[in-house]
Amino acid sequence: MSKGEQTRQFIIEKAAPIFNIKGVEATAMSDIMQATKLSKGSLYVHFENKEVLALAAIDYNMDMLGKKVLAKLSTHKTMKGKLFAFIDVFADVINPPVEGGCPMINFGMEADDTNPVIKKKVHSRIEYAQQLLAELLQEGIQKGEFKASLNYKEFATIMFAMLEGGIIISRVAGNNTKVNLVSKALKKMITAQLV
Repeated sequence: MSKGEQTRQFIIEKAAPIFNIKGVEATAMSDIMQATKLSKGSLYVHFENKEVLALAAIDYNMDMLGKKVLAKLSTHKTMKGKLFAFIDVFADVINPPVEGGCPMINFGMEADDTNPVIKKKVHSRIEYAQQLLAELLQEGIQKGEFKASLNYKEFATIMFAMLEGGIIISRVAGNNTKVNLVSKALKKMITAQLV
């Protein structure tokens, strides 16, 4: 990695939590300057404008979340274990896997009516997460772990929506109470589908 690429990566890593916490609109380049200790000119050498930096930071946040989810899933052999692990990654909103909380929620809510580029990025990640859950459920059916009658695509969507809903309710409340209720309910639903 060249010095320029290292500096660019450094800026993204410092900017990512700021954008995830404050949002794209509320984040100023002065916030990034303060975090990186770089001048505005130095920032603009690596990023044409705040929007370009924000898009890179969004990708970084969502990539970090994806890596943490996949790492947690890889520690389990059964599909039930992997699904429980997926839930557990998100279940502590006080100490989220990505600083500032779930980037799909944060950027999705901000961009749904205002920024079609960010909305498309978030939508793609949501689709990916639901597809991952569907594939885990389908593999569980194929391996005889889950009932053959399970509609794995519908279940994946319901599971994802319940979890993300629990996250946002708990984030607003400032505690894990509601997301813990959702986590327990989802684990019961998954267990009920075991053969």
